[in-house]
Amino acid sequence: MAPDKSPPLALYVHWPFCVSKCPYCDFNSHVRAEVDQAAWRDALLADLAHEAAMLPGRRLGSIFFGGGTPSLMPPQTVSAVIDAATAAWAPDADVEITLEANPSSVEAARFADLAAAGVNRVSLGVQALDEAALRFLGRAHGVAEALAALDTAQACFARASFDLIYARPGQPLRDWEAELARALSFGTEHLSLYQLTIEPGTRFATEAAAGRLTIPDGDAAADLFEATRAITAAAGLPAYEISNHARPGAESRHNLAYWRYRDYAGIGPGAHGRRDRLATFRRRKPENWLAAVTRNRHGIEREDPLAPQDRAAEALLMGLRLNEGVDLSRIAALSGLPVAAIVDEAAIAALPGLIARDGDRLAVTEAGMLLLDAILPRVVRG
Repeated sequence: MAPDKSPPLALYVHWPFCVSKCPYCDFNSHVRAEVDQAAWRDALLADLAHEAAMLPGRRLGSIFFGGGTPSLMPPQTVSAVIDAATAAWAPDADVEITLEANPSSVEAARFADLAAAGVNRVSLGVQALDEAALRFLGRAHGVAEALAALDTAQACFARASFDLIYARPGQPLRDWEAELARALSFGTEHLSLYQLTIEPGTRFATEAAAGRLTIPDGDAAADLFEATRAITAAAGLPAYEISNHARPGAESRHNLAYWRYRDYAGIGPGAHGRRDRLATFRRRKPENWLAAVTRNRHGIEREDPLAPQDRAAEALLMGLRLNEGVDLSRIAALSGLPVAAIVDEAAIAALPGLIARDGDRLAVTEAGMLLLDAILPRVVRG
């Protein structure tokens, strides 16, 4: 059999449970008093086996345990999923296996066991280096506990990243600059830095609608965004995606698979996937997903065929988040459409300094990233 020359597959594993629901969070996360761990392990393995049957003979480039709070998973479950995935697909020699974790002392105590299970990269939800901000964000940990967990993570895993949320209500630019400088001092090679947004259906959305919560306006948010990119670049962790910063070579390979529009399998409640020109969607509610797996041996709710225009639009919307931009000839080839049918050439020409075209390479500029949400609908046909 000829070797597989297609890009490696990415596997996403969703663990939906959290200790509590953060007020800004619109992810598929749920609080449950009890979880039948054996049933959940068996169901994840069954869901994985179904995807493996649909995607035979592939290489495996990355596994990402997201949530929810996957650091609440028993290490034995994590190990079982990793073993099943690497048995189903031939793993790359440097396969990246990431697990999202809360930086609590209870979860940090599991880090050594998670590393022994095969996890080699951890992403910590620190979210702030300020006690009042952590309380505002509904986080259960304090700053000292988070930093202790980061120390443990750096000792246990080959690679560690952590998240921070900025553009919080009343946050002065000088305070964020100091907080970011402190974050950079800890020596991690990757940071995910997100502006606070008010998502529908969250407690913050209710507070904002009642006039009790106001986040920085456009000008203030722009100042924070520009300072973030300048400070991280000066520290050697430039932005490679609109909210993600890394030393060259330390980028999240799993997330790059999404942004570069590669195939990925998604298992667990609410997980999405892209394979064989299909968009796959798992049942979202944990109990409904578990019942579906018990009944069908997979948790799929539906599989939607992706029309050529949809594939092209998705590839552009994901890829233009990256500083590297997109290869228009590749997107034309995967969709079967001419370049003129997937981007608006007149709109590109009308946005000098914001989006750049160099042959088949199209990229949003540094100045344009600030206006990405406005640029994409003008440029992308769909």
